[in-house]
Amino acid sequence: MIPEAYKKHLAEELTEKLTDQVKIVVFTQEVECPSCAQTRSLIQELASLNPKISFEVHDFMADPAKAKEYGVDKVPAVVIVGRRDYGLRFYGLPYGYEFKTLIEGLIAASKGVTDLPEDIKRELKALTSPVHIQVFVTLTCPYCPAVAATAYKFAVESNHVKADVVNVSEFPHLGLRYGVMGVPKTVINNKVEFVGAVPEDIFMEYVLLAANSP
Repeated sequence: MIPEAYKKHLAEELTEKLTDQVKIVVFTQEVECPSCAQTRSLIQELASLNPKISFEVHDFMADPAKAKEYGVDKVPAVVIVGRRDYGLRFYGLPYGYEFKTLIEGLIAASKGVTDLPEDIKRELKALTSPVHIQVFVTLTCPYCPAVAATAYKFAVESNHVKADVVNVSEFPHLGLRYGVMGVPKTVINNKVEFVGAVPEDIFMEYVLLAANSP
């Protein structure tokens, strides 16, 4: 699924930027999941490009204990794990523009640190209550990866933040539930939401607002 012309460049980028081992856990369900097989194939191809990437596959229905362990409630699901489970999840096929989001998540989880400004890192480490970020995207949205990558960075920098990136095209019921009329749409703790790409400091303000809301 990864074009041959791009594989060499991608392999070089991964060699340059990955520092520690990173594991990708894929949850699939062969029945009634059109993109599950594609997701598994994509992750398998990606893992073959660098020895620091390992992957494992679980059937969502056959192994509910493993799904519960990772907090996975829909498929296909991609879980990115570095030195610890940072709470990075991608729901749907991470292809198109969202392949970049997958790569950014791998790099952040492998390094265990991000390039966020120090003041934002301090604010993230000062969080004391759980923050659940959901970024709704489509595979054809050029603005979505930047927002998704920021959510992933926030999760890497804070033990209290979990970040889900959701391809809303594959989960229309969630689009209806959260009123997704445009992407990227970000929902935090089901309390605070915004549409579009915003700077990291503005994103952080939304996170603090959600964290401090009763």
